[in-house]
Amino acid sequence: METPTMTIPSVAIPPSRYPIAADNYHAHYPQLNTSVSPGSFGGPRSFETGSPNSILSSPKTEDSPIYPSGDFMNGYPMFNWSYKQNQNLAMQPIPPLNAFYRPRRLEEIAPRDTISLIIALFFDFVYPLTPCVHKPSFLADLHARREERDPLFFALVMSTVASTLVQVPRSYLPMERPVVRKLAQTCYEASRHITVGSYDPPTSMHVVVRYFDCVYHFCEGHDATQHAAFGEAAHIAVTLRLHEESSYEGLDPIESEVRRRIFWLLFGADKSMSILLGRPICLRDEDCTVHFPKELDDEYITPSAYLPQPHGKTALVSGLNYTSRIFALLGEILVRIRVDKRSPPQGQFATARLEEVQSLHSRIVAALSHAPEPLRLKQAHASSPLPADYGGAGFRQATFAEVKDFFDNPNASRANALNPFLVMQANLYVTQQLVRFVIEQYRDELISSLQGSIDEYHLAGDREAVARDLLNILHSIPIQSIATNGPSLVHKVRFVASTLLDAVRKAEVAPASAARAHAFLWDFLSILSEIERNYLLDDDRDGTSSDGMMMG
Repeated sequence: METPTMTIPSVAIPPSRYPIAADNYHAHYPQLNTSVSPGSFGGPRSFETGSPNSILSSPKTEDSPIYPSGDFMNGYPMFNWSYKQNQNLAMQPIPPLNAFYRPRRLEEIAPRDTISLIIALFFDFVYPLTPCVHKPSFLADLHARREERDPLFFALVMSTVASTLVQVPRSYLPMERPVVRKLAQTCYEASRHITVGSYDPPTSMHVVVRYFDCVYHFCEGHDATQHAAFGEAAHIAVTLRLHEESSYEGLDPIESEVRRRIFWLLFGADKSMSILLGRPICLRDEDCTVHFPKELDDEYITPSAYLPQPHGKTALVSGLNYTSRIFALLGEILVRIRVDKRSPPQGQFATARLEEVQSLHSRIVAALSHAPEPLRLKQAHASSPLPADYGGAGFRQATFAEVKDFFDNPNASRANALNPFLVMQANLYVTQQLVRFVIEQYRDELISSLQGSIDEYHLAGDREAVARDLLNILHSIPIQSIATNGPSLVHKVRFVASTLLDAVRKAEVAPASAARAHAFLWDFLSILSEIERNYLLDDDRDGTSSDGMMMG
């Protein structure tokens, strides 16, 4: 006997009018302009004139589809359906994920000259810290309008633009802040719409796009979305086996180096978030066999060969390599701290652990001793006591004026901000002091557990040394070079300064010089907070709410 079957009318599902961008679900994020225009992306826009056409505009449909007959629902009265027989209900069309995956023109988003200006700013100010595209081939592809043939390259350009707009000082952009913010949001959403349906097969370009998206959300204060973007980037990287050296066999030089660079950028960001936010480590050193990128500038990396770097010319990527070594040491100490927290070592095991930690301390102190000359710090003051000009109203006023000029004056000197090695010095040496501080903290905990107590005066002296060295670094690098690092550097200094200040308050015995060093460091942190505030594109935020942490 045959079982009766129910026939449900088939309904064609046309393209959707639902935007995919996650941020717009939240009421506290700016709402999209939902004006509908022909074509899924709308026509060319001019941000200078505030054109409402949006890349998120959805195709019009002539006929609204209807739901199938309600007969099949009548057997379920417990749901209390308010459903009238033969009633036609409007249905929002839902497109396939690949509906947006087609070639685009940059002019659909902004004038090509505007995009070109922003890309130039990326290579001047952002690229030295995040060299995850190959400059010659990227610019050649842009000149050849590759984005009009390759949707994924269009997405890469969009994510590059979005992350650049939130990282460069606003005086460098001939636009008002609301216009900059709207353009950054539109570029991010354009990239997201294109890439969300194109994960298979994964490519290194997907990883770079998601890394840039992560930076964009970090700077905009979208904390959960930032971490989601990082998770995508990290797991696509693992899917591509970027952490395994064997996966690089047979790749051309450009692809190989882009993969190495983006992996180590993710590796560093992972360790930053782990220490500053207390998050689990995602990319563990013991799982990684991949080598560091070759220390070659992009013009010496071609599709078919590696060309020799000119003698005496330091490659920009050397900054990333030294930062990655420092983050690898941070990963080593974090793993030990967390294992020991779960199962504290006792007796000879604690002694053995202390020896390991002291070895890590020696390695972090010497981590930059062999850095090439352009990356070496020219310290203003290498000895104690701290100079009086490190504090006081005069220093603060002069430095605040420099910061204001840097962010507000289009004609201000950019020489120090354009010196990539000075910018990288700030990142390198501040990160080194952060890792040194974490190692010393745990070393002192182990000594205290082994000996039952610790010399408070000696401990205060160690803390003073960290504060003094960090101050010397910050005073030895031009404020414009520090400012170019953006909010990520501020987070690192704030972490050390706040922990040191807490230790000073709790200490019963401490030299007066220690309190003075910490006071000077806190003064400098107020300057860094002003730098952080100037990167905000939203006037309603004060820079204190974000819990995110990115960048190497």
